[in-house]
Amino acid sequence: MDYREVLENAKSRIGAKCRVCRECNGIVCRGELPGMGGKGTGSSFIRNFEKLNEIKLNMDTIYEFKGVDTSIELFGKRFSFPIFAAPIGGLHIHYGNFYNDEGYTQAIVQGCKKAGTAGFTADGVDDESYDLPLKVVSEAGGWGIPTIKPWQKEEVKAKIKKAEAAGALAVAMDIDAAGLTTLALLGKPVSPKPVEEIKEIAASTNLPFIIKGIMTVKGAMKAVEAGAYGIVVSNHGGRVQDHTPAPVEVLPEISRAVGGKIKIFIDGGIRTGTDVLKVLALGADAVLIGRPYGVAAYGGGAEGVELYTKKIGSELIEAMIMTGCSKLSDINEDIIYKG
Repeated sequence: MDYREVLENAKSRIGAKCRVCRECNGIVCRGELPGMGGKGTGSSFIRNFEKLNEIKLNMDTIYEFKGVDTSIELFGKRFSFPIFAAPIGGLHIHYGNFYNDEGYTQAIVQGCKKAGTAGFTADGVDDESYDLPLKVVSEAGGWGIPTIKPWQKEEVKAKIKKAEAAGALAVAMDIDAAGLTTLALLGKPVSPKPVEEIKEIAASTNLPFIIKGIMTVKGAMKAVEAGAYGIVVSNHGGRVQDHTPAPVEVLPEISRAVGGKIKIFIDGGIRTGTDVLKVLALGADAVLIGRPYGVAAYGGGAEGVELYTKKIGSELIEAMIMTGCSKLSDINEDIIYKG
């Protein structure tokens, strides 16, 4: 199987929910929710992609070449690449019925593990939306990061205990899911969380606790105050609020404020290994990628996910070679063109 075959398979298996565009940029699917588009005008999703494309890189190939090491240590484990699959839930609503939550998670968890990385898993209104993916993580020796929506505090704690029992690498909360009003309509309201409540939740577990959905310095500093292991700079793929900046636009100031105090992940419009290099240069430690992993899973199962991960990893290696970076610690803002 090659990546073109993965894309062709995905088109037939997903159907009209996602056109599997040549560039996953949010233009064709703007405003399509349910579906894979951005909320409202779709401008947030589109901006995520466009702002990354505007960033240019400085080339430097005059140096002693000693190979390239893209590995990174997080959660006490060593990963081949700083690249992780983002959590995707509501599969039957957004992608169609080819997969249920368990089958999709098997593709993500197994494919990422074979490629030397890991996947974040999702949560939803029904208990099985969290429990079935968690079962897959457990069967993979805990190789995954369950992501919990900002439910009421006691439910969040209970789900964290399940993640601990499954031996998960870490646990996350996509705090920006507080904007998913459809959950309240289904009888499971979510809400923003004060610092003290997040601090209590983070202190309730020995697992690294990650807060996904940070878009300001103020929010990042609150996450540090709450004792989080890491944050994900993210606007939820442009799916919860129209007219936001792109995560890459706010990343540098967030990195300057909390870099070194907390691990910084980022998602939003990242489509290539070159994009990964750009955000690492601007202060991220690692990236999450969403929609393209959905396409890879639907188009090729675990094999497609492994293939896609290695594709992005290979592109990162090539970009590092061309910018004079032999290891991740060599990557900094000097490689960003500022003309």
